[in-house]
Formats: sequence, C-alpha cells, structure tokens
Amino acid sequence: MDKVSLTEKFALIHEHWRPRVVAELNGQELKLVKFAGVFPWHQHDQEDELFLVWRGEMTIEFRDRRVTLRAGECCVVPHGVEHRTMADAETEVIVFEPAQTRNTGNVVDPSFTAPNGIKI
Repeated sequence: MDKVSLTEKFALIHEHWRPRVVAELNGQELKLVKFAGVFPWHQHDQEDELFLVWRGEMTIEFRDRRVTLRAGECCVVPHGVEHRTMADAETEVIVFEPAQTRNTGNVVDPSFTAPNGIKI
C-alpha cells in the first residue's frame, strides 16, 4: 500500500521491450516498458492489452490500420488481434494486462521475448 513514482521507476529501466511489473491487482499486472524501434507481429490469444503512453509517441500497427498514441492517450488491443508496436524515439509506456502475459504473445523471439514477472 505504498505509493509508486512512475517517473522514478521509468528512470531505472535501461533497455527496450523488457516490461517491468510495478503493481499487481485482481490478476492483472501494471507494467512499465520503454519502446524504441519496431516490435514483431504477434497476437495474444486470450489476453487483452491496454497501452497507455506516459512519455513520447508510439504506433500500434494492425493489418488494416495504424493507431498513433501520444502522452496521456491509450488504446486497448483485444485478444486475438494481430498487431505490432513501434516508436521512432524512445517512448515510455504503461501496459495493463493479465499476470504472466508473454510480451510477444504467440511468438517466441530470442531478441524480443522477455521473461515474465520481473519487478521493479
């Protein structure tokens, strides 16, 4: 029941595409992650994902369209929808999703698949 400074927690993250858990509630995890570049196409068969931009700008690309998010904007990607995320410059993103959700969904990629449950 202690407060969490998202600014301080983001300052501890020094790599891209490696989510860190900052809070857990009702089977969900609140994760912080820094984006830069292009993430692989993937989908989550059972889990919806909410992306909320804290600082910077990112794009979620779907097969038929793109959604650009800036600080203070969010988008929910429903389960089963193929997508990929990207950011031209380093962007700080808050992700809400069920606990133990693999960041690369149905894809295992040695460069992008991150271990689950890493707390910061």
